[in-house]
Amino acid sequence: MGIGMGSIICSLLVSFINAQVVQWDIARRERLGLELGARQARSIEEVITNDELNGGYFATCKIGTPGQDVTLQLDTGSSDIWVPASSSGICTKSGSSRGCVLGSYSPRDSPSFEDAGKGDFSITYVDGSNANGDYFTDVFEIGDATIPDMTMGLGLETNIPYGLVGVGYALNEASKSFIYLNLPIQMQHEGLISTIAYSLWLNDLDASTGNILFGGIDTEKYKGDLTRINIYADTRTGAFTSFRVALTSMQAVSDSGSDTLSSKEFPISVVLDSGTTLSYLPTDLVSQMWEEVGALYSNDVRAAVIPCSRATNTGYFSFGFAGPGGPVINLTMDELVLPLILGENQPHFEFGPYEGQEAYRFGVQSSSAEPYLLGDTFLRSAYVVYDLYNNEIGMAATDFNATDSNVVPFEGSGARIPSATIAPNQDSIWDTGSPNPTTYGASNGFQEDHENSVSASAACGWFSVALGVASAVTWNTRTRNVSLSTPGRHPLVWNTIDYIIAPMEGGWMQAESGSVQVRTLRNLPESEDSQLRIYLNYGQRSDGEMSLKMTQPPCAAA
Repeated sequence: MGIGMGSIICSLLVSFINAQVVQWDIARRERLGLELGARQARSIEEVITNDELNGGYFATCKIGTPGQDVTLQLDTGSSDIWVPASSSGICTKSGSSRGCVLGSYSPRDSPSFEDAGKGDFSITYVDGSNANGDYFTDVFEIGDATIPDMTMGLGLETNIPYGLVGVGYALNEASKSFIYLNLPIQMQHEGLISTIAYSLWLNDLDASTGNILFGGIDTEKYKGDLTRINIYADTRTGAFTSFRVALTSMQAVSDSGSDTLSSKEFPISVVLDSGTTLSYLPTDLVSQMWEEVGALYSNDVRAAVIPCSRATNTGYFSFGFAGPGGPVINLTMDELVLPLILGENQPHFEFGPYEGQEAYRFGVQSSSAEPYLLGDTFLRSAYVVYDLYNNEIGMAATDFNATDSNVVPFEGSGARIPSATIAPNQDSIWDTGSPNPTTYGASNGFQEDHENSVSASAACGWFSVALGVASAVTWNTRTRNVSLSTPGRHPLVWNTIDYIIAPMEGGWMQAESGSVQVRTLRNLPESEDSQLRIYLNYGQRSDGEMSLKMTQPPCAAA
């Protein structure tokens, strides 16, 4: 049943003497459906792409009487618990579909089920995945705790084969007709925890489990000191709906030096979101990260890719928050190099500077607009405490693979994060400017594992990623004698090109004959009848024949 905002505020102020902590173990799994990291925010529809391959963090719970086992994805970026109905099409579909292998819920098998709003549950993610149905209440078991009347969504129609447990702000709930006590608030309301707060420890990329601790922190799961930083309200509504914090600096550090990276967006408003596999930051900042590590954007996979060998590099990126006195989290390369597909047979670079090497996805991708997201590729390296009562985040460097435990509960309702100090001068960070442009002194150290280091904007940026047995890119078999006697721009005239990828001054361009699609603001192609004229900026001299098969980089040394 829906409740008013006043009821929520009252529940926030209740203190329970016998409150305790609730720990919930979570496991990283192969992603079985669509990327759910893209929140309901419609403004990011065109900047975040689907990622089906790199898994999420899931926890097992029980719903109903008797308890029906379901495994739900943990998501700090949404606020509802919802589960697919056993009768939904995705759970009953036969054939190649695996169905709802992580569990589903049948209301008819639970006498404690109660309807709480027919047709009121509807959530749509920007990648097209969605769930629609009803709200209901039933028994919900989480860890060692039981909530007798938890409000949840029932996905009667959905294209997602598993449910989610959202632990964000109640104002971000999918319901547009009422607000209810979501999981963090309900746990405090039931006396299971003393205040509305929890801490998240994902552990490293190779670890299969981590945990979420409601109502407390574990001092053995992080290194150094916990620092409290502000969560910022939505700039349009003034309401707290997501975990937005200020990213104020970034450095690239390797054996060859360190660089301060720049962005016109600094300080950057970023959302901490465990439901997003990758991280998405402004294009001008991400392009410098790619330049440092030698990542190349592939239209084949619509993401920046990097050789697998980069994972062993000792370089790292330092993310600074809330100004000079705020926390700094180092992201090492082994946390930023991710498989493109499940299994052992990874795609290879078919040609180009990394020819023959396995192609992996880089963990930070570019976005052209807010909200910018720090997903699992960042959160694995940080121990994060979410204080929804005081609108603060506690942050420290994670202690990977820690085996000891020392749980410290919050002292009471509204208590500050235990053992944490506040970052100073946060009110002034929004007046800071961008640092000086980077010199890429660290790039050699990041790329020292490969004898042919490459710049992301270099002339030899031509490459292809072979997906499976054959390349996803089709070329006409035709050879042209091309004069490249003058460095710089060179007009090439090709007949009926099926598909090409070309590095340009302004970025990357893809074009198809008959329908030219341009992804750059400079050096636009000119279409003449059945011919397509492309101006390529090689940056080097080169002579002789080149094949449209592009089996070798066209910018080979003269």
